[in-house]
Amino acid sequence: MAKKVYTDYFFDEPAYNTHDGGYIPLVTPQLAPQPLAIPPLLQPDKQTATDDYYTVKAETSETQFLPGKKTKTWGYNAGFLGQTIVFHNGKQTHIDLKNALPELTTFHWHGLNVPGPITDGGCHAPVYPGKTNHIDFKVMQPAATTWLHAHPCPSTATQVWKGLAAMVIIQDDVEAQLPLPRNYGVDDIPLVLQDREFHADNQFDYRADYDPDGVQGHTALINGTINPYFEVTTQRIRLRILNGSNRREWRLHFDDGLTFAQVGSDGGIMPAPVYLSKLMITCAERDEIVIDFGQYQPGDEVTLMSDETPLCHFRIKSFAPDNTTLPDHLVDIPDEAPTPGVPVRKITMDGMDEEVAMDGKKFDMERIDARQKVNDVVIWEITNTNSTKNGMVHPFHVHGTQFTVLARNDGPVYPNEHGLKDTVGVNPGETVRIKVKFDLTGVYMYHCHIIEHEDGGMMAQIESYDPDHPQTYHLMDMTTLRNAFAEEQGVKPEDVWMPGM
Repeated sequence: MAKKVYTDYFFDEPAYNTHDGGYIPLVTPQLAPQPLAIPPLLQPDKQTATDDYYTVKAETSETQFLPGKKTKTWGYNAGFLGQTIVFHNGKQTHIDLKNALPELTTFHWHGLNVPGPITDGGCHAPVYPGKTNHIDFKVMQPAATTWLHAHPCPSTATQVWKGLAAMVIIQDDVEAQLPLPRNYGVDDIPLVLQDREFHADNQFDYRADYDPDGVQGHTALINGTINPYFEVTTQRIRLRILNGSNRREWRLHFDDGLTFAQVGSDGGIMPAPVYLSKLMITCAERDEIVIDFGQYQPGDEVTLMSDETPLCHFRIKSFAPDNTTLPDHLVDIPDEAPTPGVPVRKITMDGMDEEVAMDGKKFDMERIDARQKVNDVVIWEITNTNSTKNGMVHPFHVHGTQFTVLARNDGPVYPNEHGLKDTVGVNPGETVRIKVKFDLTGVYMYHCHIIEHEDGGMMAQIESYDPDHPQTYHLMDMTTLRNAFAEEQGVKPEDVWMPGM
């Protein structure tokens, strides 16, 4: 029986970022094709059967993106972006977080179910210049593609723009038994999608590019590579796609309409493969796809596009025939019933530009906006109150959990939303219903992942609590944060530029 192939992007076309007043279109680069950079795997400091030990260092560097001067960049154990980190489900993990930057930062494990707020790494867990913090946690979730990025609100967007983002892969025994490509760098390829603007001497200038509705640039960077190509030496490859952009949506397709199978989303492998020829990914989402190049001959080239802009050229080389097929069922996803008697949590994402808010309020890092009992299964309804005529898709993200998407406006979810998620795009005027459970106690943020929107106040906090073991938390305050940035920058506190606040 022929597989159903979906040929649209699902999201509401009037809400695409192409309709933004400040939209920055991608420009096809004039630079000659470059080999796609594959971030190396971060080697553990020590590894045993039960424990992994890592050092993750945020550092400054220079990166050769364009001919001429190198660009000043930040990265994790790298000049730009970071080395890919591999975690193993069930293992105790110990990480030294080193800050070699000139200002404070945080290390947020986006998509990991870890205690909040300190281990989670939001604004309450600063690591100051020259300092090292240590965290320990047990990995307790299925195989997935997650990521690490800075989260020192309200300077998250600035630091991610400079390069502080890295892919984090979780492995487990269930995924290892599936017929999926998993030879990292050969047929299992990370693809971090970002865009940047280059100014005088090839430098980034975030302040010059600032837009409260999200900063965009004319140049696509794929794993930090401009106009990359990848040499295909196996018939099947797996792309782990991360939208690491501050604002941009990516509408992905191949130039010849090639069909591919999506097998994973934010929280891991999906229950069943979904076959697509087009895929839209909003900020912070991850999609894993498997591509079969069996119909091509050596010397052919297939190009991954976003809208009309080429992103990555896949150059077909000789490869051995591969008759592997994907099963109709991949994994089982838990389907726990909502906890009886717990009301539905209703959340609104409001406004645009400087007026963004969550539930009509700007973020206050000292305020707990909601509480949910640990292990309760609760329905949340997320409404985007933007106008359907000129509003934006707001990608809604929750720290410290993976949720399931239940409905869009009381109708079905998109076909590729049946897996675990931590980020979901919500169209203007739409209500998305999700099912949320926290396995661990802590204070966690939930927010729009257009990063300028979260920095601008479209963010709130929830405490996952255990009534039998109440806890208190020391939460960061804006005065302490501003004073620290002022000291690091050598300016008065009132002169610290904190866009959106």
